[in-house]
Amino acid sequence: MEKRTKLIFALKRQSFRNSILLLAWMPFSIDAAGVPTLKEMIIRANLRELIGTANSASEGTVLKQQLDSRTVYRPGELLETVPGLIVTQHSGEGKANQYFLRGFNLDHGTDLRITVDGMLVNQRSHGHGQGWSDTNFIIPELSGNVQYVKGPYYANQGDFSSAGAVSMSYVDKLPKGIASYGLGQQGFMRGLIAKSHETGKGHVLYALELLTKDGPWIKNEDFKKFNAVLRYSQDSGPTKFNVTAMGYGGKWNSTDQIPLRGVVNGVVPRLGAIDPSDGGESHRFSLSGALQHVSRLGTTQLNLYTVHSNLALFSNFTYFLDDPVNGDQFSQIDKRFQSALNINHLWINKIGGLEIENTAGVQLQNDVIDNGLLSTKQRQTLSTTRRDHINENSVGIYYQNSIQWLEKFRTVAGVRSDYYWFDVDSSLNVNSGKRYDSMTNPKLSLIFGPWAQTEFYANYGSGFHSNDARGTTATVDPKSGDPVNRVNPLVRSTGYEAGVRTGIIPGLQASLAVFRLDLDSELLFVGDAGTTEASRPSRREGFEISAFYMPSDWLTIDLDYALARAHFSDPDPSGDHIPGAIRCAGKLAVSVDNIGRLFGNMQWRYFGKRSLIEDNSVQSNHTITLNGQIGYKIGKNVQVAVQGFNLLNSKAHAIDYYYASRLPGEPAAGVKDLHFHPIESRSIRVNLVANF
Repeated sequence: MEKRTKLIFALKRQSFRNSILLLAWMPFSIDAAGVPTLKEMIIRANLRELIGTANSASEGTVLKQQLDSRTVYRPGELLETVPGLIVTQHSGEGKANQYFLRGFNLDHGTDLRITVDGMLVNQRSHGHGQGWSDTNFIIPELSGNVQYVKGPYYANQGDFSSAGAVSMSYVDKLPKGIASYGLGQQGFMRGLIAKSHETGKGHVLYALELLTKDGPWIKNEDFKKFNAVLRYSQDSGPTKFNVTAMGYGGKWNSTDQIPLRGVVNGVVPRLGAIDPSDGGESHRFSLSGALQHVSRLGTTQLNLYTVHSNLALFSNFTYFLDDPVNGDQFSQIDKRFQSALNINHLWINKIGGLEIENTAGVQLQNDVIDNGLLSTKQRQTLSTTRRDHINENSVGIYYQNSIQWLEKFRTVAGVRSDYYWFDVDSSLNVNSGKRYDSMTNPKLSLIFGPWAQTEFYANYGSGFHSNDARGTTATVDPKSGDPVNRVNPLVRSTGYEAGVRTGIIPGLQASLAVFRLDLDSELLFVGDAGTTEASRPSRREGFEISAFYMPSDWLTIDLDYALARAHFSDPDPSGDHIPGAIRCAGKLAVSVDNIGRLFGNMQWRYFGKRSLIEDNSVQSNHTITLNGQIGYKIGKNVQVAVQGFNLLNSKAHAIDYYYASRLPGEPAAGVKDLHFHPIESRSIRVNLVANF
């Protein structure tokens, strides 16, 4: 009898332990809201084996042990444990990361859905860019695991998930308290204290993090942030729950991309800035709760949260192109209250001798947003281009079932319907208005096997991303006064995938996926405007291969490589290449532990070339980085580690764009040029960790 069938029977016997295993192994455990499964230790012990439980070759789980072994320059880089995903930065550290996956330049999260501890990180109708996903509030030591899926094949994944969805959970309790202190070059200092206590029937977990960093830049970033977490959880009986409060605040000076000609001509140093007054500040406060109840009727999961966030971002990408006197600095402001309720129910019934696993869910979200675009000089307001008040509401309803038709064949079929309401009150009255849109998308996965610990998959599904609410009602460009066309509120994506997963070699889990993804409209980053806008229809085709190998209990090897071709699918004389779309990416991580007092890891990353304009006449170069650490366990409760970043001291670029800008003395029309943000130079940090 297959493991999957055994788990079904265990659930019907109302064994909570085994029902948790079922939820963890099946894709709908990755709730679209990232509802955290409350039995963390059980999940981590069983998610290595995906054959017989996964619904595609491109889904998976990264265990806490793997996350803990990574050497990351910034917390968002924990997500690089997802095969094929590149996380970088093109501005100050407090700004949301830049993401690349499956042939996408995802900007700050346009088509990659990210949830942390049940809360959607992507922010719709954001002041800087659609899908803005700032992960600076993550405390790595609290991460439980990372679950990921790719492609629009999963009924419980909604907006922003066309390329994929990543869900990070937080732990409910720590085996020991953590006191960590780190010092390093480039003004780095970080302190963390975290501990959990048994309180009554549950546990209280708290954590506080303080960090400061200047970076290698001539103008110090002066990045300062704090993070705080307080959680109460109960994990006994048929009902498990947790309630969590989080707080984050940060401020920084930006090091925005600079023009190549400016560096060549000596106008600006490679680690300098054209406008040193760029920067920003942000904060995020949240209150969330997760509940799971098991009864004879099945398993119900509920996730409820509210988030208040505020961002003031000052940028200057074109320097003196629009305003030769004051310069082109602008401020993008976004203040919002985001609230959501997600509930799903899993049950099993038997029809004609077939076991049918059913999941139905409802997802509600409301965003009350105030954002604006201002012309500024040295962070002082000169004029207001636009201000908007937005009320955006959505309802997502889905159903999915899984049927084991034959011993070596099962299906997962689903359908999802989404309903959106947009209400925009703009400072320019002609851009105010209300819009409504809805979309229904089918999903289907066919799973064959396993034979000799090898399983085969075929997947189809359609999904969507939403457009900025302001674009759905706008008729006039608020800056130029030119007429503009309204964009469609919801944009469909359609994906196809075939893949294989094998564990035929002991200690090895390997997978290969070949995919195609069509979008009715591309969300494209506009380098000289600092935002995203709806563009032409597109198609992506490619493959991904990944392997996790643990030949012994002291060595793990994690390897992945992805190749994709991205192009616009409509004819246009300007060309069919999508600016910024990644072609290939590769990563190799090697970790060593359990060999006495020493431990360490090394991470190699390849960030491939990208076309920067439609005719492919301008391209970026590739970027290779090497990070690592070596540590020593002083005793059972104390360890010290030396971490190194960009160990090759590469002078490569973290990001590249091609557009027109103007330096002093240049023609009024500006000069088209490559603009880049260099990767940070080599740096060393020392970190001391004591457990108590």
